[in-house]
Amino acid sequence: MEKFDVCVIGAGPGGYVAAIRAGQSGLKTALVEKEFFGGTCLNVGCIPTKTLIAGAEVLSTARRAAEFGVEISGEIRPDWKKMLARKDEVIGKLRNGIAGLEKAAGVTVFSGRGEFLNRRQLVVAAGEDAGTVIEASKFIIATGSEPLVPGFIPQGERVLTSTELLSLPKLPKSLLILGGGVIGCEFACLFAALGTEVTVVEMLPQILPATDSECARLLARRMESEGIRILNGKPLSDIKCTARGVSGKVGDETLRAEYLLVSIGRRPVTAGLNLAAAGVKTSERGFIEVDENFLTSAPGIYAIGDAVGKIMLAHWASAAAEAAVSHICGKPVHFAGTLTPGCIFTSPEIGTVGLSEEQCKAQNIAYNVGKFPFAALGKAMAMGETEGFVKILADAATDQVLGVHIIGPHATDLIAEAVPAMLLECTARELGRAIHAHPTLGEAMMEAAHAVHGECAHIPTRKRR
Repeated sequence: MEKFDVCVIGAGPGGYVAAIRAGQSGLKTALVEKEFFGGTCLNVGCIPTKTLIAGAEVLSTARRAAEFGVEISGEIRPDWKKMLARKDEVIGKLRNGIAGLEKAAGVTVFSGRGEFLNRRQLVVAAGEDAGTVIEASKFIIATGSEPLVPGFIPQGERVLTSTELLSLPKLPKSLLILGGGVIGCEFACLFAALGTEVTVVEMLPQILPATDSECARLLARRMESEGIRILNGKPLSDIKCTARGVSGKVGDETLRAEYLLVSIGRRPVTAGLNLAAAGVKTSERGFIEVDENFLTSAPGIYAIGDAVGKIMLAHWASAAAEAAVSHICGKPVHFAGTLTPGCIFTSPEIGTVGLSEEQCKAQNIAYNVGKFPFAALGKAMAMGETEGFVKILADAATDQVLGVHIIGPHATDLIAEAVPAMLLECTARELGRAIHAHPTLGEAMMEAAHAVHGECAHIPTRKRR
C-alpha cells in the first residue's frame, strides 16, 4: 500500500492539471491513468481535430492564393496520410510535455484503471501497476466522458464516433452526420473542405441549438454554400449499416453515405470506479453530483470535468481542477464557471460567452445590442476574411456586458477579451473606451461596444437630434 495526500483519477485536462497543482502546493500526489496523458481532449478530441482543421485551412488558403497575388502551379490537394501523421506527432509532443510537467511537480503516476475499495483506498486495476493499493486523504475524480451511441444505432465498421473518424485510413467520399451540435458541425466543415460530400441531420430546428441563433443561421448559410447539406427539424430513422455503407431516412427521403458519424452527446466514464464503495452519489444519467466546491457526497472526495456533467469543455475542467485543489489546501476561491467561453472551430469560427438574446428574453432581462461586421474592418479586408460579426449584449439599466457572441475570423481567440471584461463587470461604454490597436481584428470588439449606444464611427449611424 502507498499513502498520499491526494490521489487524482484520470489524466485529462482536469486531472493532469489537478495533479500538477496539488504537487506544486506541496501535497504528496498520485495520478492514476488507464491509457494516455491528456484524456479525450488531447488524444481523440480538441487537439487532433484542430490539427486536422489547421491543415484544411492551409489547403483553403492555398486554393485562394491567386486572390492575394500569389501564383501556385500544379495540383493542390490534401494528403490525408500526412495530415494524420502530423496529428499524431502533435499529440505525442503534448503527451510528453504533460509527463514532464507531472515529474517536475513531484507527482507519482500509476498506469491502470482506478477502482475504489472504500472512501480512503483505491486499487489500480488492469494496467502496468495493477494490484497497487493507494490510500489518500483526498481523492479527485476526473475520468471524463465518452461518445454516446444509443441502442437504436446499428453497430458496424461504417458507424463511427468522433474517435474512430479521426483515424480513418482514407478520406471518405461521403459522410452522413447524425447531430448538428459542435462536434457534428466541426467535422462537417473539416471533411467538406477536404472534398467529402457531407450531409448533417439535426432533429432540432437549427444547428448548434445552444448557440446564439444569429450566429447559427450565418454558419448554416456558409456551410450550405460550401456544399454541406443540412436537414433540420426531423430525426434520422431506419438507420442501416452494411459492409459497403450506411443509409437512413429523413421523412420520406433515403440518405446514403460511406460512413455515419454519430455525434449526439456524451456520457460520463464512471463505470468500473466502484463509486458505491466510496459513497459517491450519481445522477440518473450517471454524472457525479458535486457542490460548489466540487465535493461529492463522500467527505474528502472531489469530482471535476465531464464526469460531473455541467459544462463539458476542457478549459472548464482545468479551471475546476484549480478550484478543487485550492479548496483542499484550505484556500477556497470563487469559481466563475458561468463565464466559461464556448469555442466552435467551424468555418467561420464561433466564440461565445455569457447570455444570448434568447436567454435574456426568457429571463425577462431588458438589454441593448451592439453589433459590428468584420466586413467594415480593415484587417479583415486585408486578410480576405470579412464574413461575420461581433455582437455585444448589455443590460439596459446598468450597461453591464451580459454576453458576447462572435462569428468570423479568429473568433475563438477574440472571445478571450470578453471573459475578463465580464468577470470584472465591465460596462459596454468602458469596453468601448479601451483603446484597441489598429489594424487588428480586436477592433471589432471596441466597435461593437460603441454600437451598443449608437456611437460607432465605422458603420453608418444616424445623427442625433
